[in-house]
Amino acid sequence: MYVLDASAIMAVLLNEQGADVVGPHLRDAEVSIVNVCEVLTKAVEQGADVDIVQQTLTTYGFRTRAFRDAHARQSALLRPMTKAFGLGFGDRACLVQGMFSGRPILTADRDWLKLDLDPAFGIDVRLIR
Repeated sequence: MYVLDASAIMAVLLNEQGADVVGPHLRDAEVSIVNVCEVLTKAVEQGADVDIVQQTLTTYGFRTRAFRDAHARQSALLRPMTKAFGLGFGDRACLVQGMFSGRPILTADRDWLKLDLDPAFGIDVRLIR
């Protein structure tokens, strides 16, 4: 049971390297609504039909999780340690989802491994490629 970053979902959606790692975990995974928005936005930027992409995401079966006040606060607190590595709001939303759910995170973003995260956060990042 994992939390999926937008890059992990995009790997499956575009059949990229790492899709084979993510695919078996789609049905029991969870994803922040912020990361769903990120995937839909990237798809639209690439000329895809947002309705078709959203229907495809629905077939994956992952659970979409709300982004709440506590997520917003923790995301803001992570900003100083993530800024130097170019991690944005979507990245922090995923990190926070992993922290609150206690699930490891699947991502394609190698920069996440450079983070000096306090073990007390309970964030476990795993690369898909």
